[in-house]
Amino acid sequence: MSAPRTLLFSLSCSALALLLAGCAVGPDHRPAQAQAPADWSAWHGGSPALLGAERNAAPMAAASGDWKAFNDPLLDRLQALALAANHDLQTAALRFAQSRVQRTAAAAQQGPQLNASGGVNRQRQSETGAATRMIDALGSSVSNRDQLIRTLSEPYNLYQAGFDASWEIDLWGRVRRSIEAADADTGASAALLRQVQLSVEAEVARNYFELRGAQRELRLARADIEAAAESLELVQARANGGLVTDLDPTRQRTQLAELKARIPALLQQEAQAMNQITLLTGAMPGTLNAELAAPESGRASDMPEAPPLPELALGLPSDLARRRPDIAAAEAQLHAATARIGVAVADLYPRVTLEAGFGFESVGSERFGEWGSRQWHIGPSISLPIFDNGRRRSTVTLRELQQQEAAVAFQQTVLKAWHEIDSALSAYAAERQRHAELAERERHSRDALTLAQARYANGLTDFGVELDARRTLLQARRDQAQSTSRLAVGLVAVYKALGGNVPPAASAPPD
Repeated sequence: MSAPRTLLFSLSCSALALLLAGCAVGPDHRPAQAQAPADWSAWHGGSPALLGAERNAAPMAAASGDWKAFNDPLLDRLQALALAANHDLQTAALRFAQSRVQRTAAAAQQGPQLNASGGVNRQRQSETGAATRMIDALGSSVSNRDQLIRTLSEPYNLYQAGFDASWEIDLWGRVRRSIEAADADTGASAALLRQVQLSVEAEVARNYFELRGAQRELRLARADIEAAAESLELVQARANGGLVTDLDPTRQRTQLAELKARIPALLQQEAQAMNQITLLTGAMPGTLNAELAAPESGRASDMPEAPPLPELALGLPSDLARRRPDIAAAEAQLHAATARIGVAVADLYPRVTLEAGFGFESVGSERFGEWGSRQWHIGPSISLPIFDNGRRRSTVTLRELQQQEAAVAFQQTVLKAWHEIDSALSAYAAERQRHAELAERERHSRDALTLAQARYANGLTDFGVELDARRTLLQARRDQAQSTSRLAVGLVAVYKALGGNVPPAASAPPD
């Protein structure tokens, strides 16, 4: 076949391959549907009493996703520090970057591959090698055989230079499915990056509210110590005047020692929360001590009020799959597993590659660049799998099983998400109810202490009644302070469970 006909045949085969390249074998991915209830109260485990009012409120649009709803500039600063320096977040960002590079590598298979080569080799042929068979075949027609063999076996320089190009025609969509899988992997990495960011933000907020809770308890404990010390002076003065026995001052000293014993445990809680925050922000222990210290407010008895908590804005239940990054990651992983089935199926079919090459070859450098030293080739090649002992078929079965596993993982992720949401909302509703009851308990305990103090001052009761009333009030105040912290932590848990929907409106904690 002449060179023009050979070229025409090659181009015809390439055109036919391009026409067939629109086919992509394997199943097409269909977006998985995450089940969602009609409203937030439809799926609930446990007592109906924990269906808080926020579940039945009118749907509200999701907020922007920052923490400014808590109106705490320091919390906003800590979040910014964590997002900039947290090591877990940096690791997730690097994994996302790796997935993008892998996608670029997969996409590179679509285009032609071009390689240039060149070399100079000093060579010598064997005097008894296969090349001598031609001379022996000529027999008597070759005179001076030995001299000819010695001449051909003399060392010589071989100069070569040129380039080769190849392009795999994606007949069955193997490359396209590979790119589709790489795109899905990139989407999964992006969702996992958002998941780590959400977890870091939630952990910073949780530890921050636990820190402020411990500091409020510390301030409350110190205020109780001040009051107990003042009460001891009064009781001691009454004992010195003979109005009461020495038992009353002894009881008061016991209570004072009990209050002081609470300080070390609270200091340990404060230090632990500070260390967790500095770890999340990528800082060394003690770096943020000045910023995280409790705000000064004069006497210990001047306890600052807890900041108001935002109202919940749950949005629509059907929006959960869009907000929860773990659901988005599971759906992307299912997409990638589906695309890899197509890659495995495409390996069952022939591969057609268009190849071309051009270069120069010359013995000696004198004529290396001349046109007569050129050499070239062009044409398609085909690789047809015939027998591999079932390896390719097993790979297809493996990819199908992996897709089924990814589908189960997606459903499990969705189910787990709804359980987390229901648990977080129930815990928050329960703590709101408890906080309201504790506030009522504190009011009654304060009234009881006032009455007991008046009766003791008038000599109507002994000091034990006042001491019991004071202990009851102190416990009620501690319980309410802890409940305030749990409310904030519970709201953070709801935020995390909803996939980062920070509520936009602020209101005071329930009384």
